[in-house]
Amino acid sequence: MTHPAPVGTPAPLLEVRDIVKRFGGVTALGGVSLNLLPGEVLCLAGENGCGKSTLIKIISGAEKPDSGTILVDGQPFTSMNTTDAIKSGIQVIYQDFSLFPNLTVAENVVLTSAIASRRKLYDQGAARPAAQAIIDDLGLTLDVDARVENLSVADKQLTAICRALVDDARVIIMDEPTTALTRTEVDRLFIIVERLRARGVGLIFVSHKLDEVLTISQRVAILRSGKNVVTSPASELDPRSIAEHMTGKVLDESRHVAPLDPDSPAVLEVEQMDLPGAYHDVSFTVRRGEIVGVTGLLGSGRTEIAESLFGVLPPQSGTVKVDGKPVRLRSIGDAIAAGIGYVPEDRLTQGLFLEKSIADNMIAASMDGHRARLGTLDKNAVRETIQRLFARLRVKAPNVQAPVRSLSGGNAQRVVLAKWLARRPKVLMLNGPTVGVDVGSKSEILDILRAEAADGMGILVISDDAPELVACCHRVLVVRHGRVVDVLEGDDVDVDNIRKKVAA
Repeated sequence: MTHPAPVGTPAPLLEVRDIVKRFGGVTALGGVSLNLLPGEVLCLAGENGCGKSTLIKIISGAEKPDSGTILVDGQPFTSMNTTDAIKSGIQVIYQDFSLFPNLTVAENVVLTSAIASRRKLYDQGAARPAAQAIIDDLGLTLDVDARVENLSVADKQLTAICRALVDDARVIIMDEPTTALTRTEVDRLFIIVERLRARGVGLIFVSHKLDEVLTISQRVAILRSGKNVVTSPASELDPRSIAEHMTGKVLDESRHVAPLDPDSPAVLEVEQMDLPGAYHDVSFTVRRGEIVGVTGLLGSGRTEIAESLFGVLPPQSGTVKVDGKPVRLRSIGDAIAAGIGYVPEDRLTQGLFLEKSIADNMIAASMDGHRARLGTLDKNAVRETIQRLFARLRVKAPNVQAPVRSLSGGNAQRVVLAKWLARRPKVLMLNGPTVGVDVGSKSEILDILRAEAADGMGILVISDDAPELVACCHRVLVVRHGRVVDVLEGDDVDVDNIRKKVAA
């Protein structure tokens, strides 16, 4: 349920007026304006590449606009640097939290403030009580002496929030804050957000999870292709209308599963696979042309099952067959040779070479498949594959030589997917294939998976996104405490049923 907006019309904490930003010949922002009120959560929504990240960087001083004005408490800035932003009470909590893993919670909370104020001496004795005061004020149970590298994702996020408040932040921008959180942790975060609102803090909330957007926000500002499309009270929107504003078209999120040939053979057979401490006695099959979902709570063993099939965590016992032939999965090389591909959950650190080009990443897993007769690389074949996948997956970039680091999350995911499609695996596993991806890209990625399945590939989708599983999977395996406890198929594959089985 959407929370009511603050009573009355107080003066905005933050305004951006007619912000324009170009990169080369590409207009990232074409005259964007919005404002943020005290005690308000404003959701900033839009497809990957619409300009959200650029706008955040301009507000935080990390990028300078080509034109336009930023006003904080009515004071205008044509541009500001990061120190100006922090002194003005603006803080950004990015997806990676930008914390120091080898330092304690207390040190992380106060250190950025010390650097921003250019203090020459760091007072370690003052760090602990200063951090504890903020933690107590928010009613948290963080251990100020714990090293950040040992914290859960949720506690890292709370540490980042405390760090933002050490300088009396009045504007907090949260970039995809719930991506890696469980439902319980999301509820806990929203309680903290409500406490911040009650203190008059304004929050800009960037998220692709539209149900959460409508739960926590008072207003929603939607960008498309670098321009404002609409700014509206959240109470006047629903997920479908937000998606339509974001994409400019009506998206069909209903179930689309092609009927399987009853004689379709098993392309992947897993029998009594076991890895103590991770999962036990796992058995299932994936038929040629079938999309099978694997779901469960974080820590259920769902990711470990996929990593074992890709040779990252070799199973201790059990049998795995690809196209009816037993395969030995002691390494990633074994899995790839057997015809198994894997799009990992953390695509940025595990699935891509960030400093390399889109072209280099796309071809990275299939060099051997592009050899000429004498073993030399067939450059024409490589070029054709790259251009074909670049066009088919609709990667939004100036050209295939653009570095992957410059891409939005949705486009980075397309490049990882292209890397495996270039190799044509018999079985493709995808862990969280649309995490951090906008609704338009999500729909297109699922269409690509359906097309690959129709062409004979066996696909395994590991996800906790119930609507996504319903939209594309023939069957769904529910994993709990390392065991497959339910197999849903046919009419049993629906959102409520999946969520009920996962939570049981």
